[in-house]
Amino acid sequence: MVARAAKRLLGMSGVPPGDNARAYLWEKRLHPVMIAIALIALIAFYLTEFSHAADLVMIGHGLECLIFGVFFFELVWMTAVCEQKLLYLRRNWLDLVIVACSGLALLGVDAQWVAGARLLRLATVALLLTRALRPMRSLLTPGGLPYVGLIAVIIFLVSGAAFYWLEPTVRSYADGLWLAFVTGATIGYGDIVPSTTASRLFAVLITMVGLTLFSLVTASVAAFFVGEDEKTQRREMHRDLQRLKEDVARLFREEEALLLREMHADVRGLREELQRLRHELEQLRRSADGGRDA
Repeated sequence: MVARAAKRLLGMSGVPPGDNARAYLWEKRLHPVMIAIALIALIAFYLTEFSHAADLVMIGHGLECLIFGVFFFELVWMTAVCEQKLLYLRRNWLDLVIVACSGLALLGVDAQWVAGARLLRLATVALLLTRALRPMRSLLTPGGLPYVGLIAVIIFLVSGAAFYWLEPTVRSYADGLWLAFVTGATIGYGDIVPSTTASRLFAVLITMVGLTLFSLVTASVAAFFVGEDEKTQRREMHRDLQRLKEDVARLFREEEALLLREMHADVRGLREELQRLRHELEQLRRSADGGRDA
Protein backbone atom coordinates (compact mmCIF):
# COMPACT_ATOMS: atom_id res chain seq x y z
CA MET A 1 0.00 0.00 0.00
CA VAL A 2 2.82 2.43 0.85
CA ALA A 3 4.64 1.64 -2.42
CA ARG A 4 1.48 2.24 -4.45
CA ALA A 5 0.83 5.54 -2.69
CA ALA A 6 4.42 6.64 -3.36
CA LYS A 7 4.16 5.76 -7.06
CA ARG A 8 0.88 7.63 -7.32
CA LEU A 9 2.40 10.64 -5.58
CA LEU A 10 5.43 10.60 -7.90
CA GLY A 11 3.28 10.19 -11.01
CA MET A 12 4.65 6.75 -11.94
CA SER A 13 1.64 4.51 -11.29
CA GLY A 14 1.48 3.09 -14.83
CA VAL A 15 -1.63 1.55 -16.35
CA PRO A 16 -4.70 1.84 -14.09
CA PRO A 17 -6.03 -1.37 -12.49
CA GLY A 18 -8.68 -3.17 -14.50
CA ASP A 19 -7.62 -1.75 -17.86
CA ASN A 20 -7.34 -3.83 -21.03
CA ALA A 21 -4.65 -6.46 -21.59
CA ARG A 22 -3.22 -4.56 -24.57
CA ALA A 23 -2.29 -1.60 -22.37
CA TYR A 24 -0.44 -3.84 -19.91
CA LEU A 25 1.35 -5.56 -22.80
CA TRP A 26 2.57 -2.27 -24.27
CA GLU A 27 3.65 -1.01 -20.85
CA LYS A 28 5.79 -4.13 -20.51
CA ARG A 29 7.21 -3.70 -24.03
CA LEU A 30 8.12 -0.03 -23.55
CA HIS A 31 9.66 -0.52 -20.11
CA PRO A 32 13.19 -1.49 -21.34
CA VAL A 33 13.07 1.35 -23.88
CA MET A 34 12.34 3.87 -21.14
CA ILE A 35 15.22 2.45 -19.07
CA ALA A 36 17.57 3.12 -21.98
CA ILE A 37 16.13 6.62 -22.38
CA ALA A 38 16.78 7.26 -18.69
CA LEU A 39 20.45 6.47 -19.23
CA ILE A 40 20.55 8.60 -22.38
CA ALA A 41 18.91 11.47 -20.49
CA LEU A 42 21.78 11.43 -18.01
CA ILE A 43 24.33 11.63 -20.83
CA ALA A 44 22.40 14.43 -22.56
CA PHE A 45 22.22 16.42 -19.33
CA TYR A 46 25.99 16.36 -18.87
CA LEU A 47 26.74 17.10 -22.52
CA THR A 48 24.46 20.11 -22.71
CA GLU A 49 25.19 21.58 -19.29
CA PHE A 50 28.85 20.84 -18.61
CA SER A 51 30.57 20.20 -21.92
CA HIS A 52 32.54 23.02 -23.55
CA ALA A 53 33.02 21.35 -26.93
CA ALA A 54 30.54 22.49 -29.56
CA ASP A 55 30.29 19.02 -31.10
CA LEU A 56 29.45 17.43 -27.78
CA VAL A 57 26.86 20.10 -27.00
CA MET A 58 25.25 19.45 -30.40
CA ILE A 59 25.17 15.72 -29.64
CA GLY A 60 23.55 16.53 -26.30
CA HIS A 61 20.83 18.57 -28.01
CA GLY A 62 20.27 15.75 -30.46
CA LEU A 63 19.83 13.34 -27.56
CA GLU A 64 17.39 15.79 -25.98
CA CYS A 65 15.34 15.69 -29.20
CA LEU A 66 15.37 11.89 -29.06
CA ILE A 67 14.31 11.91 -25.40
CA PHE A 68 11.47 14.32 -26.12
CA GLY A 69 10.29 12.25 -29.08
CA VAL A 70 10.34 8.96 -27.14
CA PHE A 71 8.57 10.38 -24.08
CA PHE A 72 6.00 12.11 -26.30
CA PHE A 73 5.38 8.91 -28.26
CA GLU A 74 5.06 6.83 -25.10
CA LEU A 75 2.63 9.30 -23.54
CA VAL A 76 0.44 9.57 -26.66
CA TRP A 77 0.52 5.84 -27.43
CA MET A 78 -0.17 4.65 -23.89
CA THR A 79 -3.00 7.17 -23.56
CA ALA A 80 -4.46 5.85 -26.82
CA VAL A 81 -4.31 2.15 -25.88
CA CYS A 82 -5.66 2.68 -22.35
CA GLU A 83 -9.40 2.63 -21.85
CA GLN A 84 -9.20 4.89 -18.78
CA LYS A 85 -7.34 7.71 -20.52
CA LEU A 86 -7.88 10.55 -18.04
CA LEU A 87 -7.08 8.26 -15.12
CA TYR A 88 -3.87 7.17 -16.86
CA LEU A 89 -2.80 10.82 -17.31
CA ARG A 90 -3.57 11.60 -13.68
CA ARG A 91 -1.63 8.56 -12.48
CA ASN A 92 1.36 9.44 -14.72
CA TRP A 93 1.49 13.22 -14.45
CA LEU A 94 5.30 13.12 -14.30
CA ASP A 95 5.41 12.11 -17.98
CA LEU A 96 3.38 15.21 -18.83
CA VAL A 97 5.84 17.40 -16.92
CA ILE A 98 8.82 15.75 -18.64
CA VAL A 99 7.33 16.21 -22.11
CA ALA A 100 6.41 19.84 -21.41
CA CYS A 101 9.80 20.77 -19.93
CA SER A 102 11.74 18.94 -22.65
CA GLY A 103 9.69 20.67 -25.35
CA LEU A 104 10.25 24.11 -23.83
CA ALA A 105 13.98 23.44 -23.51
CA LEU A 106 14.14 22.41 -27.18
CA LEU A 107 12.27 25.55 -28.21
CA GLY A 108 15.02 27.57 -26.53
CA VAL A 109 12.90 29.20 -23.87
CA ASP A 110 15.43 30.91 -21.65
CA ALA A 111 14.05 31.24 -18.16
CA GLN A 112 15.17 30.19 -14.73
CA TRP A 113 12.36 27.66 -14.40
CA VAL A 114 13.62 25.89 -17.53
CA ALA A 115 16.90 25.32 -15.71
CA GLY A 116 14.79 23.92 -12.91
CA ALA A 117 13.12 21.70 -15.47
CA ARG A 118 16.54 20.37 -16.43
CA LEU A 119 17.21 19.55 -12.81
CA LEU A 120 13.81 17.89 -12.75
CA ARG A 121 14.92 15.83 -15.74
CA LEU A 122 17.99 14.74 -13.78
CA ALA A 123 15.79 13.79 -10.85
CA THR A 124 13.55 11.97 -13.31
CA VAL A 125 16.56 9.95 -14.47
CA ALA A 126 17.08 8.75 -10.90
CA LEU A 127 13.37 7.98 -10.54
CA LEU A 128 13.35 6.04 -13.79
CA LEU A 129 16.41 4.07 -12.69
CA THR A 130 14.60 3.32 -9.44
CA ARG A 131 11.53 2.23 -11.39
CA ALA A 132 13.78 0.11 -13.57
CA LEU A 133 14.72 -1.95 -10.50
CA ARG A 134 11.14 -3.25 -10.16
CA PRO A 135 11.59 -6.21 -12.53
CA MET A 136 14.76 -7.17 -10.63
CA ARG A 137 12.71 -9.04 -8.02
CA SER A 138 14.01 -12.25 -9.51
CA LEU A 139 17.47 -11.24 -8.27
CA LEU A 140 16.20 -11.49 -4.68
CA THR A 141 16.55 -15.24 -4.77
CA PRO A 142 19.29 -17.59 -3.55
CA GLY A 143 20.67 -17.77 -7.11
CA GLY A 144 20.44 -14.04 -7.81
CA LEU A 145 23.49 -12.91 -5.82
CA PRO A 146 26.04 -13.42 -8.66
CA TYR A 147 23.91 -11.28 -11.01
CA VAL A 148 23.60 -8.51 -8.43
CA GLY A 149 27.37 -8.58 -7.97
CA LEU A 150 27.94 -8.44 -11.74
CA ILE A 151 25.60 -5.45 -12.11
CA ALA A 152 27.37 -3.66 -9.26
CA VAL A 153 30.80 -4.28 -10.81
CA ILE A 154 29.68 -2.94 -14.21
CA ILE A 155 28.09 0.18 -12.69
CA PHE A 156 31.15 1.02 -10.60
CA LEU A 157 33.51 0.43 -13.53
CA VAL A 158 31.49 2.85 -15.69
CA SER A 159 31.19 5.31 -12.79
CA GLY A 160 34.94 5.29 -12.31
CA ALA A 161 35.41 6.32 -15.93
CA ALA A 162 32.76 9.04 -15.51
CA PHE A 163 34.50 10.48 -12.46
CA TYR A 164 37.83 10.37 -14.31
CA TRP A 165 36.20 12.46 -17.06
CA LEU A 166 34.21 14.86 -14.86
CA GLU A 167 36.43 15.46 -11.84
CA PRO A 168 39.72 17.36 -12.42
CA THR A 169 41.22 16.20 -9.10
CA VAL A 170 41.00 12.58 -10.24
CA ARG A 171 44.35 11.89 -11.93
CA SER A 172 43.79 8.27 -12.99
CA TYR A 173 41.07 5.76 -13.69
CA ALA A 174 41.98 3.93 -10.49
CA ASP A 175 41.28 7.11 -8.49
CA GLY A 176 37.97 7.50 -10.32
CA LEU A 177 37.05 3.92 -9.51
CA TRP A 178 37.96 4.48 -5.85
CA LEU A 179 35.86 7.65 -5.72
CA ALA A 180 32.92 5.80 -7.31
CA PHE A 181 33.15 3.01 -4.73
CA VAL A 182 33.42 5.21 -1.63
CA THR A 183 30.59 7.39 -2.98
CA GLY A 184 28.29 4.47 -3.79
CA ALA A 185 29.06 2.77 -0.48
CA THR A 186 28.51 6.13 1.35
CA ILE A 187 31.88 5.74 3.09
CA GLY A 188 33.36 9.12 2.24
CA TYR A 189 36.98 8.90 3.40
CA GLY A 190 37.67 12.41 2.12
CA ASP A 191 40.95 11.66 0.33
CA ILE A 192 39.25 12.43 -3.02
CA VAL A 193 36.11 14.55 -3.13
CA PRO A 194 34.00 15.91 -6.02
CA SER A 195 34.82 19.57 -6.60
CA THR A 196 32.82 20.50 -9.71
CA THR A 197 29.09 20.83 -10.15
CA ALA A 198 28.99 18.02 -12.70
CA SER A 199 30.91 15.55 -10.53
CA ARG A 200 28.84 16.47 -7.46
CA LEU A 201 25.57 15.88 -9.28
CA PHE A 202 26.97 12.61 -10.57
CA ALA A 203 28.02 11.70 -7.02
CA VAL A 204 24.43 12.24 -5.86
CA LEU A 205 23.21 9.82 -8.52
CA ILE A 206 25.90 7.24 -7.68
CA THR A 207 24.96 7.47 -4.00
CA MET A 208 21.33 6.67 -4.83
CA VAL A 209 22.33 3.82 -7.14
CA GLY A 210 24.89 2.52 -4.63
CA LEU A 211 22.36 2.44 -1.80
CA THR A 212 20.00 0.48 -4.03
CA LEU A 213 22.69 -1.98 -5.13
CA PHE A 214 24.02 -2.63 -1.63
CA SER A 215 20.44 -3.11 -0.44
CA LEU A 216 19.99 -5.67 -3.21
CA VAL A 217 23.18 -7.44 -2.17
CA THR A 218 22.03 -7.56 1.45
CA ALA A 219 18.60 -8.81 0.41
CA SER A 220 20.16 -11.43 -1.86
CA VAL A 221 22.42 -12.72 0.93
CA ALA A 222 19.43 -12.88 3.26
CA ALA A 223 17.44 -14.66 0.56
CA PHE A 224 20.29 -17.16 0.19
CA PHE A 225 20.21 -18.14 3.86
CA VAL A 226 16.41 -18.09 3.91
CA GLY A 227 16.45 -20.31 0.85
CA GLU A 228 18.78 -22.78 2.56
CA ASP A 229 16.45 -22.88 5.56
CA GLU A 230 13.51 -23.44 3.23
CA LYS A 231 15.35 -26.31 1.54
CA THR A 232 16.04 -27.92 4.91
CA GLN A 233 12.44 -27.48 5.97
CA ARG A 234 11.25 -28.83 2.63
CA ARG A 235 13.41 -31.94 3.03
CA GLU A 236 12.15 -32.45 6.57
CA MET A 237 8.56 -32.02 5.42
CA HIS A 238 9.19 -34.53 2.64
CA ARG A 239 10.55 -37.07 5.14
CA ASP A 240 7.62 -36.44 7.49
CA LEU A 241 5.21 -36.88 4.60
CA GLN A 242 6.87 -40.12 3.58
CA ARG A 243 6.63 -41.42 7.15
CA LEU A 244 3.00 -40.35 7.30
CA LYS A 245 2.26 -42.18 4.06
CA GLU A 246 3.98 -45.30 5.39
CA ASP A 247 2.01 -45.10 8.67
CA VAL A 248 -1.27 -44.64 6.80
CA ALA A 249 -0.44 -47.57 4.50
CA ARG A 250 0.45 -49.72 7.52
CA LEU A 251 -2.80 -48.80 9.25
CA PHE A 252 -4.74 -49.62 6.10
CA ARG A 253 -2.99 -53.00 5.88
CA GLU A 254 -3.68 -53.76 9.54
CA GLU A 255 -7.29 -52.64 9.22
CA GLU A 256 -7.70 -54.68 6.07
CA ALA A 257 -6.23 -57.77 7.76
CA LEU A 258 -8.53 -57.27 10.75
CA LEU A 259 -11.55 -56.92 8.49
CA LEU A 260 -10.55 -60.04 6.59
CA ARG A 261 -10.20 -62.02 9.82
CA GLU A 262 -13.59 -60.80 11.00
CA MET A 263 -15.13 -61.60 7.62
CA HIS A 264 -13.63 -65.10 7.71
CA ALA A 265 -14.98 -65.63 11.25
CA ASP A 266 -18.42 -64.41 10.17
CA VAL A 267 -18.38 -66.67 7.13
CA ARG A 268 -17.42 -69.64 9.25
CA GLY A 269 -20.19 -68.81 11.70
CA LEU A 270 -22.71 -68.52 8.86
CA ARG A 271 -21.58 -71.83 7.44
CA GLU A 272 -21.96 -73.54 10.83
CA GLU A 273 -25.39 -71.96 11.31
CA LEU A 274 -26.41 -73.06 7.85
CA GLN A 275 -25.17 -76.60 8.54
CA ARG A 276 -27.15 -76.69 11.79
CA LEU A 277 -30.27 -75.48 10.05
CA ARG A 278 -29.84 -78.08 7.35
CA HIS A 279 -29.43 -80.76 10.02
CA GLU A 280 -32.58 -79.64 11.86
CA LEU A 281 -34.47 -79.46 8.59
CA GLU A 282 -33.38 -82.97 7.76
CA GLN A 283 -34.59 -84.23 11.13
CA LEU A 284 -37.93 -82.51 10.70
CA ARG A 285 -38.27 -84.06 7.27
CA ARG A 286 -37.54 -87.52 8.67
CA SER A 287 -40.01 -87.02 11.47
CA ALA A 288 -42.68 -86.03 8.99
CA ASP A 289 -41.97 -89.05 6.80
CA GLY A 290 -42.16 -91.39 9.84
CA GLY A 291 -45.55 -89.95 10.83
CA ARG A 292 -46.99 -90.55 7.38
CA ASP A 293 -45.75 -94.19 7.36
CA ALA A 294 -47.40 -94.85 10.71
